[in-house]
Parts: sequence; C-alpha cells; structure tokens
Amino acid sequence: MFNMSISDTVRMYLKNKPYTLEAMENGIVNFSALARLVQKELGIRNYQAVKAAIRRYAGHLESVKGTIEARALRVLKENRISLFDGVHVIISDSELEIENDAKVKIERYWVYLTRKDVMKGLGRKARESIVKAHSNCSTIIVYSEENLESSSGVVAFLTSLLAEQNINVMEFISCYTETIIVVGKEDALRSYEILSGIVK
Repeated sequence: MFNMSISDTVRMYLKNKPYTLEAMENGIVNFSALARLVQKELGIRNYQAVKAAIRRYAGHLESVKGTIEARALRVLKENRISLFDGVHVIISDSELEIENDAKVKIERYWVYLTRKDVMKGLGRKARESIVKAHSNCSTIIVYSEENLESSSGVVAFLTSLLAEQNINVMEFISCYTETIIVVGKEDALRSYEILSGIVK
C-alpha cells in the first residue's frame, strides 16, 4: 500500500477545504492554529512537520494566485462591460416558446434569461414546467477577445472577486467572447463597480 508523506497528506486535506485555501491565499491564516487543527483531524503526531507543510503549501498558493491573477488581468484588460436590469431567470424542465435574451440547455433543464413581463404571457402548461424562477435580477456582460476561451483561470478570477465581497452569482454563462453573470438587483451596482474596475 502506498504511504503518502506528511506533506502530501496535509496538501490533500487542504485541497478539500476551499475557505481555508482562500484564507491562505490571502495571507490571513494563523499557521500554528491551523497546524493544530490539521494535526488533530489527521491524527499526525509530528506538529512541526504539519506546520512546515502548511507553510510550504501557502507559499505555493500565493504564487499560483499571483500567476492566475496576472494572466486574467492581461486577458480582461480593455474589455467592455455592460449592466442590464429587469432580468428574469426561468428554469424549466421542458423547452418554452418564449422571447429571451439567452437560452441554455443543461441535462434535463432549460435556463432562460428574459424580461419580467414574459411570465404574464405563459400558459398553464408552461407555468407547470417551471422548476424555479428568479425575478428582479441584473445581468453583467463582459465582452472579451477571442483568447478568453484558451486562457485558464479567467472565469474563476471573475467569480472569486464577487465571492470575496459576499455577492452571490445566481447564474453564469460563458460563451465564446461573452461572459454573462446574473446577480440579484441589490448587488448589481456593487458587482458592476468591482468588475469594471478590473476590465478598464
């Protein structure tokens, strides 16, 4: 049976702790406290080895984050960004014949971005097929160059910026050169300010 080193064991453990990783990336972790927690949960006796493993991995995360951010910023520089209010999100288990600005099918569900008043024209059968609907939303559209598709980390960078400000992304559609981010209307202006500060 293959035995992992303490360093590998700690790294695998941390990879499954996204909030801990985020704190480590931002340099706001107490390594001693985290080492004691990891040591206890993994049953490792050697505290110093655990702490050293955490320090090494934190350094790796900071360098990787810097690389991803630099690459994302190069791709996003001089992009255009638009904000649209009055968006309605409809999730249905069957295809609907409705006017829409975007339509995506994923497995058994259809997701539509449309206007709020479209709901009024839906018949009973269509309404019964709706699994979920979100009203009072806003969409932020980022218009990029063609290199967006071949650049890893850009989408993750955009969503992490919003997540760090506790902004929930309700729907996310990335297609070719356009990235559509749907947020609640109450978060629209803040989201636009955050993302426009990056792309301009």
